[in-house]
Amino acid sequence: MTFGRVTGAVAGFIGGSVLAGLLVGVGVTPAIALAGFGTSSAIDTFASLPEYIEIGDLPARNEVWAYRGGEPVHLVDVFDRNREQLPLDRISPTLRHAAVDGEDKRFWEHGGVDAQSLVRSLVSVVAAHGKGGSGGSTLTMQLVRNIKIEQASQLPPDEAEAAVADATARTPQRKLEEIKLAIGLAKRYSKQEILAAYLNIAYFGDETYGVQAAAQHYYGKDATDLTPAEASSLIAIVQWPERRDLSTPDHYVDNVARRDVILRAMHEQGHLTAAELRTALATTPARTVHLTAPQQGCRAVEPGAEYFCDFAVRTVRSLPQLGATQAERDAAWRTGGYRVQTTLDLDRNRQQKALLDRYDPATEPGFALGSVFDSVEAATGRVLTMAQNSTYDRSAGAPRGSTSLNYSVDEASGDARGFQPGSTYKMFTLLAWLEAGRSPDAVVDGTRHTQRTWTQCGRTIVAPYGPKNDSPGQTGPYSVRQATAQSVNAAYVSMASQLDLCDIRDVATRLGVHLATGGQVPANPATILGTESIAPLTMASAYTAVANGGVRCDPVVVDQVTDRSGTQLGGQPRSCRQVLSPTVAATAFAVMQGAFHGGTATGGRTADGATLFGKTGTTDAADQIWLIGGTTRVVTAYWQGNTDGGTANLRHFGNGQGGTYAGARATVWRQAQEAVNAAWPAG
Repeated sequence: MTFGRVTGAVAGFIGGSVLAGLLVGVGVTPAIALAGFGTSSAIDTFASLPEYIEIGDLPARNEVWAYRGGEPVHLVDVFDRNREQLPLDRISPTLRHAAVDGEDKRFWEHGGVDAQSLVRSLVSVVAAHGKGGSGGSTLTMQLVRNIKIEQASQLPPDEAEAAVADATARTPQRKLEEIKLAIGLAKRYSKQEILAAYLNIAYFGDETYGVQAAAQHYYGKDATDLTPAEASSLIAIVQWPERRDLSTPDHYVDNVARRDVILRAMHEQGHLTAAELRTALATTPARTVHLTAPQQGCRAVEPGAEYFCDFAVRTVRSLPQLGATQAERDAAWRTGGYRVQTTLDLDRNRQQKALLDRYDPATEPGFALGSVFDSVEAATGRVLTMAQNSTYDRSAGAPRGSTSLNYSVDEASGDARGFQPGSTYKMFTLLAWLEAGRSPDAVVDGTRHTQRTWTQCGRTIVAPYGPKNDSPGQTGPYSVRQATAQSVNAAYVSMASQLDLCDIRDVATRLGVHLATGGQVPANPATILGTESIAPLTMASAYTAVANGGVRCDPVVVDQVTDRSGTQLGGQPRSCRQVLSPTVAATAFAVMQGAFHGGTATGGRTADGATLFGKTGTTDAADQIWLIGGTTRVVTAYWQGNTDGGTANLRHFGNGQGGTYAGARATVWRQAQEAVNAAWPAG
């Protein structure tokens, strides 16, 4: 189409009084003519388009918080969009002037559409047959386009790409829609609200959205503190982020060319003096840009807290406060703006991480060594620590000692598949023994037998199962107290053979024990000595029932969720149940003190004199080593082991600290628990 034919279309259409009367108030009649419609078709097309679009909540950062020194502290931001929304009064006047003067100098005067510039724009759009064209969109029209892009990006991936392409199409039809929606925005929102929304929604390249995130990313400062040159450089990005963002010096020339146009416009509008203009024009991006990578996601937290962070984020995304369905909850999290206060105690977690790095280095050359500490508050289920010896890394081909697997939790929550708990599982046989009315001072046979008769869910079976004791000298009669303190396998097999295997299994189930891969632990003879894979946090949580008078609370990692309006939505639902009688719990607590008094965990006795209960665990090949115990306030689980299915014996490998990994177990646990006891004294 030639320019003469386009202008002829404009002149002919202006004569259409019906449409002129409809739109003369906003001065867009000529613009619609330029779209190539006749008078009647233009009216019909324009009338059929939607009138309003909501600014709505823009995708923003979610904040994850923890505790340090007993006080809430910011841990990290987690978001799909690197954006932090600011009210207009926190955005510098210089930046506001740069946006208006550079992009839409009649912004404060028009009704969402500037007919003078729009005619010029549509002439080029029509002449280019919808494949390009010059600008002419007002800030309000640009806001419409950006809102539609945001809405499109929230769709499922298979729909999002087409929706974004539709929202950005350079066609007369799309321009008409922007016109009408911009008029609607101007009617519903104040100029200040529109400008604030524009500055918060605009894309500034390099996965950065909104002026605050852009100022932080490119200049390392807030959007309240930008110079004219910096502010103009940011606004210069918006029209062409792929070539003008400040992520590389290769873009500086293109950015400065547009920046200088904006600076001169600011001077023309009286928002820069001649001296300020000269100073700004002389400024080079090389002097002002201080590129700062967004510190977001669990990989950005302090070392040792990454795995807890990942678990907490997965947990909060499943909370009903965010929506009735998982799709609604995922959408709410993407929209963001939440503040999540977790239960993590950074002081104790850092101490435990340091212990693991010292005694259980993830770079052990002999085998794939993993280890964790999990401390749980008995009366609430709050998970206070979740330290792991490895470096958090989600990349493919992560170096040795790095992984994204969270060894503390179930496969569904952290992708690991649990570990055999060994003799720490004996606690459930002890509890079933006590619930059956049997005495902790009863004498049982500690001699190994290879064949026994068992009761399994009420029926009698004969099965060959005769695990050896840890020491050749362990044989003959033992009281249940002695057998527990010394962890005598044959004695516990003798106890289990006098009970129903399903009762032992059911006690474990009541205390929250399940397979790390999902499902109930089976009821067979081998399980009584911990041959199934269970997550360390699951075992720590089960032990809290004994510490807490028989009441067990489900593990909790989220104390409070606050939405962007400041409304507290509540934390993770608390679920506490009486799973043992207080008498059984108290008796088991007393029996399990023996591990720290002449038993297998004697080296773990803390210097503070706290009353401790617990149990050690070692698998047959000593490839998994445990110590779980604590006070009536806090239980701590310590696990070390092979993480790749190997069976390297932890009794045979030196830990570089003058002992073996297995030999240092009690010493390492003691140091961790002493710090925990200092923060949560048992009284």
